[in-house]
Order: sequence, then structure tokens, then C-alpha cells
Amino acid sequence: MRFRSVVFAGAAAVLAATNAAAQTPAPGEADPGVRPTRLIDREEIRVYRVDLQGGAVRSVHAHDDVEYHVWVPLEGRLEITVGTAAPSVAVPGQAFFMTRGTRHGFRNLGTTPAAVMEIFVKKSVTATGPDAPGDLSQVLALLAEQRREP
Repeated sequence: MRFRSVVFAGAAAVLAATNAAAQTPAPGEADPGVRPTRLIDREEIRVYRVDLQGGAVRSVHAHDDVEYHVWVPLEGRLEITVGTAAPSVAVPGQAFFMTRGTRHGFRNLGTTPAAVMEIFVKKSVTATGPDAPGDLSQVLALLAEQRREP
């Protein structure tokens, strides 16, 4: 009887350790089953591909170090929550735009892997100087003028 208790306790400990390991993010993961891969990181822009295992959740967070953030589902069935809005089911190719500090989180609704692309504009460049257009109407006028020139 005592041997059974020891074996049972040992098996329970192994299962608990395995379950804990499954809940612990791997290196490079912010959340369990969420694996970001940095593709570009420059002064003005940062781009990540984020792979999510089935059912994985990227907890609610914000990016205070960027001006703009574009979130684009690539594959799988995903749900995103932006700010205080109700969660939205997101389909591949759809794009979500956020500004600095917008709280958001997302999750893989499916049982198979999913992926998203995240594009962060860290520093937007605005042309300055005497020839720099100041607003959209000036930009459009310059483009129209260039089209007329041979």
C-alpha cells in the first residue's frame, strides 16, 4: 500500500511539473504559446511576426515606445481586443491601427497555429524645409504638378 502511495505521489509530481512547464513561457515568449520573432528593428520601425499555438493568449499590454502600431493577422482564426472596445474576430489580411499606449490583447481562437504581423512606427519622419509640403492638399498639388511635367 505504501509503495502505491509513493508511486502515485511521484506520478502526480511529474504531471504537475509537466503542466507547470507547459504554462511557463519559453525564452522569447511573453505568454505561453506566444512566440514573437523580430524581423526588423531600426530607429524608425520595428516589425515582428508573432506565432501563436492553438488557444494561446497574448495578454493585454500597450506599447509606449512607439508612435503607431499596425496589427495584421496572417493565418488562423484570431480575436483582438483594442482599448475598451468589444473583442473582434480578425481574419487574415485585415489590419488594425493603434496609437501609442493603446491597450490591446489577442488570442488564437483555433486549435492549430496562427500568426500575426506587428508593425511599429517608432519615429515618423516629417519632411522639413522650404519645399516640404505642410498638409495633404499641398502633397496632392505637388503630385499633380509632377504628372503634368514631361
